[in-house]
Amino acid sequence: MSSLPKVDIDQPLYDQSTYLNRAKHFFLLTNPINLLASNAELEKAKRIVQDYRADKPVEVKTIEELYRYKYIYDSAFHPETGEKSIIIGRMSAQVPMNTLITGCMLSFYKTTPAVVFWQWVNQTFNAIVNYTNRSGATPIPTGQLVTSYVLATGGALTTALSLNRLVKNLHPLIGRFVPLAAVAAANMINVPMMRLQELKNGVVLLDENNNEMGVSRKAAIFGISAVVASRIAMATPGMTLTPVLINKLEAGGFLKRFPKASAPIQTLFCGFVLIFATPLGCAFFSQRAAVEVQSLEPEIQAAIKEKNPDLKTVWFNKGL
Repeated sequence: MSSLPKVDIDQPLYDQSTYLNRAKHFFLLTNPINLLASNAELEKAKRIVQDYRADKPVEVKTIEELYRYKYIYDSAFHPETGEKSIIIGRMSAQVPMNTLITGCMLSFYKTTPAVVFWQWVNQTFNAIVNYTNRSGATPIPTGQLVTSYVLATGGALTTALSLNRLVKNLHPLIGRFVPLAAVAAANMINVPMMRLQELKNGVVLLDENNNEMGVSRKAAIFGISAVVASRIAMATPGMTLTPVLINKLEAGGFLKRFPKASAPIQTLFCGFVLIFATPLGCAFFSQRAAVEVQSLEPEIQAAIKEKNPDLKTVWFNKGL
């Protein structure tokens, strides 16, 4: 056991004020290798983090090793509730899960049964991810979960099937972009609906020392809007570059000679793109989001000024 210098372990390893450092942070957080951590290793990471927070000796020798366990902990446990996340809902599962789902959506987008099945799979996965990575500890009612799931799946299917009919007689490349439109439409429904409690009740605001300063619905809107934008940004590179690649392979005759290679090529290429697109998309906005006090609800502004008249900025967990 060793006693390490004191650092704020709840702050990311890299300063989050720049996009490059946020990208480095999310490369560590979304690393698929974290999924291989056993329950024993996850519990060890949790113990190390909790002991360090409590100023107890920890079984690591360097700050770098401490942060390695902190990222393993963050990859599996909710930052506010501390509960262990379902494995496919973790951010470290984004790349492998989205590789499979996106590859299949792009490969099998022409027939109605295939569109229905893969959009259903995608929205089921999205619902799990949105619930797992919500902001705050407030439980989501079962009715709201079901409503969100049905609306998001319905929105994705309506978008995909309608656009497929519209682009049926257009250039094949245009049809390949239909899954992206469906995913974008579904994210605009799924994320806000799964996090409706935040929109109704607000999110907790903190000062620079993590003291609670109030609860704001406006901050929840800012955070959820940022998450929707990030999710669409994460999906866009793979769902735009892959159709272009496949179209070129078809035009060049490669896929005419090897038609069965289409699905594996799309899936593998999506996986390669997602390794980079996932952390880069997450990095558009810091998870610990800042908001100016003057942009909040008047009553929240007044409450914060009463507690700390000089406070200009507050922070909240926007979720992922």
